[in-house]
This record gives sequence, C-alpha cells and structure tokens, in this order.
Amino acid sequence: MKKSLFIYFIAFGVIMLNTINSFACTSVLISSGASKDGSVITSWTYDVAGFMAPLHFYSGGIHDSNDSLDLYGFRDKKYLGRIAQVERTYKIVGNMNEFQVSIAETTFGGRKELHDCPGILDYGNLIYITLQRAKTAREAILIIDELAKKYGYRDSGETFSIADKNEVWIMDFIGKGNHGTGAVWVAAKVPEGYISAHANQSRIRKIDWKDKENWMWADDLVDFAKEMGWFKGKNKDFSFADTYNPLTPTALLLYESRVWSIYRRAAPSQNFSADYWRCVINAEPYPLFIKPDKKLEIEDIIAFHRDHFHDTPYYTGEGIAAGPYKNPYRWRPVVFQIENDTTKYSWERPISQPQTAFSYITQARKEYPNNIGGICWYSVDDTYSNAWMPLYIGLNKMPPSIASGSPVKFDWQSAYWVFSLVSNFAYGMYNQMMPDIQIVQKEIESKALKMIPAIDKAAVSLMESKPLLVDDYLTSFSLNNVEYTVEKWRELAEYLLVKYNDGYRREENKLDSWPKSIGYPDDFKKRAIEERPNYYELRWRKAGEKIE
Repeated sequence: MKKSLFIYFIAFGVIMLNTINSFACTSVLISSGASKDGSVITSWTYDVAGFMAPLHFYSGGIHDSNDSLDLYGFRDKKYLGRIAQVERTYKIVGNMNEFQVSIAETTFGGRKELHDCPGILDYGNLIYITLQRAKTAREAILIIDELAKKYGYRDSGETFSIADKNEVWIMDFIGKGNHGTGAVWVAAKVPEGYISAHANQSRIRKIDWKDKENWMWADDLVDFAKEMGWFKGKNKDFSFADTYNPLTPTALLLYESRVWSIYRRAAPSQNFSADYWRCVINAEPYPLFIKPDKKLEIEDIIAFHRDHFHDTPYYTGEGIAAGPYKNPYRWRPVVFQIENDTTKYSWERPISQPQTAFSYITQARKEYPNNIGGICWYSVDDTYSNAWMPLYIGLNKMPPSIASGSPVKFDWQSAYWVFSLVSNFAYGMYNQMMPDIQIVQKEIESKALKMIPAIDKAAVSLMESKPLLVDDYLTSFSLNNVEYTVEKWRELAEYLLVKYNDGYRREENKLDSWPKSIGYPDDFKKRAIEERPNYYELRWRKAGEKIE
C-alpha cells in the first residue's frame, strides 16, 4: 500500500517555496535546567514571504510490512520517489510528536557544491518522517542520518533543534552534493541550565571529540572536508561552521544579529558585544551555549520572538526608515543598491517579521503523561502583533481556523488571514495601532497561560478515572481556545478599522463624537521642510518667486 507523507500538507498549496528565499527562520533551544518549570523548550519562526500553511497534523498508524511512502517536494510538490514505510508511525501536532519529540530548523545554505544531490529527501520530508518514527531526540538524530544515507539528501544546509522531554540538541547538517551519499553533520546537547539559538547560520565550531555522551557526528565529518580540500589539520582544530558554512558580512548582519539579540535579552549581565554581528574584523563569535540570568518561562520565549532590537542603538522603530509612525520593518529586499552606486547596503533584520507564516514554541514536560505534557504553542503571521495559542499533543483533530487556507485567497475563516489583516492594517500607523493590539494580545495570552495549570490538573485527574476521555478533553480546550482567539482578532480588525478609519482616531463609538486628526510627529514634519524648504510655507508669494 502506498501512502503520501504530505497528503495533509500539500493539499493547501504549502509547496510553493522553490522560488522563495527561506533564509529567515529563528530558533531558540532551552534545556530543562534553564526553564522555570523544568520544561524542555524549543521555538521556531517560519519566515517565508507570501506563504501560509495549515497546522501540520498527522494521526499516526500501523502499517503492513510491504507498505511504502510516496514523497513529494516540500517546496515544489513534485514527486520525488518512494521509501519503505515502518510498522508504526507516531502522531504529530505541529512539529511535536506523541512522545514529545520536536524538530525545528533554520536554513543556513552552506557551500553550494553540496546542494542538489541526486537524493529524494528535502528538509521538510526529513523532519516529518523523523517525527513519525522517533521516540527520543537521540533516536531522531540517528534516524535523520540513516534516512540521508539510504535515500539521499537533496537540500541545502540546515541547523536543526531536536528535543524530547529530557534533553535538547542543536544539529548542523548538510548533504554531499554529487560527492557522495548521505550527509555530514554534528550535533551537540545543550548543557543543563543553558540555552542556545540559531538563525540561518551554522553555529557549531569546535567539537569535544572525547565527550560522546553529549556530542554526536557523522563518521566522515572531517575526512570529507579534507577530501574536498576545505580543511587541513588535526581534528581538534576542526570547525563545522568555518568549513561548511563560511561567514560573510551578510550572514553576520542578518543572521548572527538575531542570536545576539536573544542572548542579550536572556543574559544582559554578560554584555554581549554587537561587534561580531556588525562585521568588525576579528570580533569574537557568540558562544554556542549561554547560561541565562534567570530561568525562563514561555512568556520570555515569546518576548524573544517579538524583538526589533528594542532598547539598543539598533532599534528599527527609529530613524527615517521607520517613517512617521515608527514602523520597525523594512520592506524587502533587505540588501539593496542605489542606481550608479556599486556599494551594497542592508537594513537590519530583526527577529519579528511581517512575512512569518507560522511559529511554534514546543514545551515538553516529563512530569506528565505525554499527551498532557507536550504543548505546542502555535501562532500565525507577524509575531509582534499576533497571539500564541496552546495545543496539547493529546489533540485528536485540528482547529477549523488553522486547518486550511490559501495564500492567494482571503478567508475570514482562516486564522492566517485574520491575523494578517490586523497586522497589515497596523503597518501604516504602527505606533498608533499597536497599543490597541497589545491590549487584546495580553488578554488572550495571559488567559491561556493562567488556564494551563488548571487544564493540566483536570487532565491528570481524568487520566486516573476515565483515561479514554483525556484526549477529547484536551482537544476541546485546544480547539475552543484557538477559535476564541481568532474570533477576538476578527473583532479587533473591525474595531481598528472603525477607530482609525481614513487616518483619524475615533475615541468613542458615538455618532456625535467626531474623530480626531492624527497628523505627523514634529521630527517627520521637520524632515519634510528640510527636503523642500520653501514649498510648504503658507504665505503670500511674489510673482515669479522660485518655489523649491
């Protein structure tokens, strides 16, 4: 029997990334010793322009010994080939499976010679096939390696966040192009009490070859680099990042800047310098792992992903590029040139972005049964103006508003479009509308965070008395919370349209209450006057007077 891995995924047009630059994701990895409640936490923002996807949901199953699995391109939907199915596959909600194993990624690309090998696995297939088959993070790493060896890896370089309820690993991984089968990779366990982060740039440099308990690697990791002429020397001097993903100013400015921003938020006492990501020669790279100043909560991880370099000299909500209403975003392309000028320029690239398709924060909790312990905090669109919604891994069906949708057809029933509508409306008058959005955002997220302990307690009690009803109970909470949140955002969209209609601000919804003009701030008006000194002057003019 043949089955398609992405029958749930590609039906809604997910696979349209072949012409889109996906070097835009950001991930954080939190060991259990670094989280306040002992959870193992990972996060992932999937930032791709013009893209949306329904929540990935796979129910798992039992398969015959002769079953196979047809694979279709994660980006282009083209048929790639067929692989053998395993006897038992596991349920997946988002990017976490029923054993609380989660996998996220950021694309680093790496050496072009290692792209596009003849294999049939891209990174999307690799992630979801592995989640169907792995019970632990360590097992997931070995399955990824085995799949790449057996079926070939056709994609560019990736950094994976791989976690279970006990530990979390960061894995740098790249194929061999046309120079061999399989992939070269290295994985490091995040030490207890520490965190890590990655954002489209390989992070692993020196490897502790003696510590096989906390490090894993491909057998030919160094030998392959030597064969290709990219490394000479002893293993102790080998660096994966420097060998397979050499740094460029672009990588520093657009990718390592996001790691810096997470680290400076998590551990302000360590005073991480901006020199490295600002491309200062010989500046010290950021550590692979850091110890946060305090143990982190879900709220902290959300805050990491709502970052525009706030409270730093690089805050993107200031300056001429932010416009009169302090919009922190820079419309693409980020790297640009000016006509008749050979110099390359670039805007800063903060973590929070307009083109985020979806985001996850996975929370694995070993003190609970897996269906209760695993929570996937899910959100769609711009992280700064959306809301994160908890989905228990016990979920047995998809919330309607995140189960479907199209990136080319607006739909009031689609969470993506409802959140996107609010965000896009706010971009034009950002600092005026964001306070209204944040009121609803805080209300929604605070309510969910307060409810989780009560839902946990009730689910545990139900597990003892009526275990068959637990998943239904968790599903009911998860679905109701999602649909409640989306409905609140529909109401928010209508509220903002009325309040800020035509560039005015209506303080009261009364017919006899006239809206007030918003106008422009003084600094913006001064720049306008400086640009055309005489043009805006309101006065009598002499005949023939030159108006600049």
